[in-house]
Amino acid sequence: MSTGKFKMVDGELIELTPDELAPEPTEEQIAAAEAAQALEVCFMNRQAEYGALTDQLDEMFHDFDAWKARIQAVKNKYPKPE
Repeated sequence: MSTGKFKMVDGELIELTPDELAPEPTEEQIAAAEAAQALEVCFMNRQAEYGALTDQLDEMFHDFDAWKARIQAVKNKYPKPE
């Protein structure tokens, strides 16, 4: 696929690739992507420590307050990024 755009390299005219034509991300786009990634890491860490849903249901049945305290400790350990 021809882009129709060229650049000069060592005296030769070379066609730009589609990747070279893509605009650079803005600061806002970079910040949004970093925030989304941080949130995803937070949720992945939390999910790993929460344990299986069936185990949580059993824990809630036997000691609901202990379950709430454990979940809150995980949330405190991995707070949502701001």
